[in-house]
Amino acid sequence: MSGELRKALRGVRERVDAADRVVGERGDRTDVLARLTGADYISLGALFVGWGSALLFLRSEPNWALLAMFGAFLLDKLDGWWARRTGVSSPFGRRVDSFIDIFAYVVPGALLYHVAIAPNDLASLVVGFLILAFGGLRLIRHSSEGFGSDEGASYYHGTTVVHTNLVVVANYFLATLVAPWNGWLAGLVVAAVCPLMVSDYKAYKTDVSHALAGLGALVAAGLALALEWGYL
Repeated sequence: MSGELRKALRGVRERVDAADRVVGERGDRTDVLARLTGADYISLGALFVGWGSALLFLRSEPNWALLAMFGAFLLDKLDGWWARRTGVSSPFGRRVDSFIDIFAYVVPGALLYHVAIAPNDLASLVVGFLILAFGGLRLIRHSSEGFGSDEGASYYHGTTVVHTNLVVVANYFLATLVAPWNGWLAGLVVAAVCPLMVSDYKAYKTDVSHALAGLGALVAAGLALALEWGYL
């Protein structure tokens, strides 16, 4: 082996030395796995189910996909309850939750419109983009700011991705079951509510709002099963 070749190989080895690629000081890095709490693992469960929902949408199985999405919704609510119960709420956990919400609500909402409602690809492109863009910006803001407080009552800054997701779901059933309703009208409604996610509207976080969201999910799950089994 020539001297020039040895020198070249030595230079490559020095550039890819694994020891030089590892952050040495613990204060300079975040040990992500070590910081995960029980609530965060529940959130990851929601991510798993939400991804399953996305795959079902892509297989053109919107009703089963909706049921999976509602499973992710349940796990998403459970992680918050567990965090409060165990006292492990933290800014890091809020960021994890916001990341999971993208795949539990935002992506499934865009896919539901694309697969089952959109009259053509152009409408799907525009409406899907609005869901993803405003939903992502809303989650980034919440991750940064957290909840607002108004005389002891907590509120979200702007409507939530859950609200937008439920609007898409409602339009799916309207377009499927109500003859005058169609993908164009559904697209206009969904497009109109997307900017509300980054508005200054105060969406108060109350037990009543959570109960109503849960009730809406149960009704939608029943309708999805009725459609899938041919009762509607």
